[in-house]
Amino acid sequence: MAKITLDNLAHSYLARPVTPEDWALKEMNHVWDDGEAYALLGASGCGKSTLLNIISGLLRPSQGRILFNDVDVTDQATAGRNIAQVFQFPVVYDTMTVRDNLAFPLRNRGASAAYVAQRVEAIARMIGMESELGHKARGLTADAKQKISLGRGMVREDVNALLFDEPLTVIDPHMKWELRTQLKALHHQFGHTMIYVTHDQTEALTFADKVVVMHDGRVVQMGTPQELFERPEHTFVGYFIGSPGMNLLDAEVTGAQAVVQGTEIALAGDYGRPAGRVQIGVRPEFVRLVAGDEGLLVKVVRIEDVGRHKIVRCDFRGVEINAIVDEGAEISPDMTRVSFDPAAVNVYADDWRVTPRSLIGVAA
Repeated sequence: MAKITLDNLAHSYLARPVTPEDWALKEMNHVWDDGEAYALLGASGCGKSTLLNIISGLLRPSQGRILFNDVDVTDQATAGRNIAQVFQFPVVYDTMTVRDNLAFPLRNRGASAAYVAQRVEAIARMIGMESELGHKARGLTADAKQKISLGRGMVREDVNALLFDEPLTVIDPHMKWELRTQLKALHHQFGHTMIYVTHDQTEALTFADKVVVMHDGRVVQMGTPQELFERPEHTFVGYFIGSPGMNLLDAEVTGAQAVVQGTEIALAGDYGRPAGRVQIGVRPEFVRLVAGDEGLLVKVVRIEDVGRHKIVRCDFRGVEINAIVDEGAEISPDMTRVSFDPAAVNVYADDWRVTPRSLIGVAA
């Protein structure tokens, strides 16, 4: 197990990067604690796999260092870092049986036959392949081969870190849930440092102790699922986390008040007068559809019943505002306005969350 430190780390695939757009990874400094489970979450092309490959040693960073337990491993080969990595598409030895594929990492390190047999049986149970242990990998489906890859990555108990690069892409939905649950159980049992790359927020939020949200080559926020939901530090986090994502509205903010196209919105803190492009952000869970003359005047476009709740899609002068209401809630024709819980409204300047100078009856 290892504490992983990213020290002044940045990377470009160009020989002579000039502009910020030339960098696949912008400069970052982070410490990832020993024994934690992290998910790297973001859209395709944001730098997730580049960062994972630098951590694993498959790629040398253009700038900065990577340390395992405070030891510089920047120039160390992958084999010397004592990590296990599972890739997006299955990598198996087709001519070997499932048993021999799972046993390979242990036999390669001289483990005893008894220990190898015990670990292979345990992992086979975990991935649901006990009955296929004697089968050659060649004839198996891509789904089954990826389970072998996952099993081979998890079979060693002595690794510094387990790295997963979108490993469940080819797995059927039911098995995805099972394997995610088993990975989390494995982490709790053995305390490996785990890093899991995904573009799927459900995978990230259900797997990780901390989610590392990446956007445009940067880590824009690292935190627990609750922190990402309640206090997105960047508008991308608010948009990307949640279904639907955070509502964002251009606003003028002065003190504890925002003005959105002439309508006043109460805030729970004193934000002064933030500069730049100022927006307020509020999650659909904290939007109320109301009758009367308080709040933003909207037109209800449609109502989607998704079982546990309803999503009300509204139009505010060309801007979509979404509200989540209880499944049994009545939506009457006179409900033509939306109001926000002040404590749940975040303020952003140039996409970054503004911390209030002081609070009015709520916690930060």
